[in-house]
Amino acid sequence: MNKIKKIDEVMELIKDGQTIMFGGFLGVGTAETIVDAIVKKGVKDLTIICNDTAFVDKGVGKLVANRQVKRAIVSHIGTNPETGRQMNCGEMEVELVPQGTLVERIRAYGAGLGGVLTPTGIGTVVEEGKTVLEIDGKKYILEKPLRADIAILKGSRVDKKGNIWYSKTTRNFNPIMAMAADIVIVEAEKIVEVGEIEPENVVTPHILVDYIVEGGER
Repeated sequence: MNKIKKIDEVMELIKDGQTIMFGGFLGVGTAETIVDAIVKKGVKDLTIICNDTAFVDKGVGKLVANRQVKRAIVSHIGTNPETGRQMNCGEMEVELVPQGTLVERIRAYGAGLGGVLTPTGIGTVVEEGKTVLEIDGKKYILEKPLRADIAILKGSRVDKKGNIWYSKTTRNFNPIMAMAADIVIVEAEKIVEVGEIEPENVVTPHILVDYIVEGGER
């Protein structure tokens, strides 16, 4: 199967009300071409799962600014004042999750686990409404797994089968999210032939990737 698709083809998969994971950290390692296409399509009521909401004019922040996000599950929003404004006005729901916990909740779904136990957040608003267990005299919050309808990744080099290599900080969240969604789409900075990525350099194997889009395509 040819996994390489035009941006318009993968946009047919993006629909109102979906839960979508976006890799990256403050926009670094985020699939900007795909984000721009989602903005253009104008789908709404999205739940986004990502480390942060980037900036108003970068990464998933563009979706927030365009009022396409109903709920954001993130570790912080401080770099995007529009996220804070919409949250405070009741226009968008924001679930703030400690960064390590966020990663582990995503990883838990990919690993088929029922959740993770963490002491992070005990005695704070983080534990409100959640199950707290005591094990060997220590309290832990049961944090449930996170999944998505679609994970949108950014790869530095992607071969034609879908094997992905990430450069430096672009690796943030992308590999974990590849295991936690029904459909995985990767935006490639460069598409290469099979075999051009050394096997030991493959971070996300092709079996996890459904579609490839060449970055920069409009």
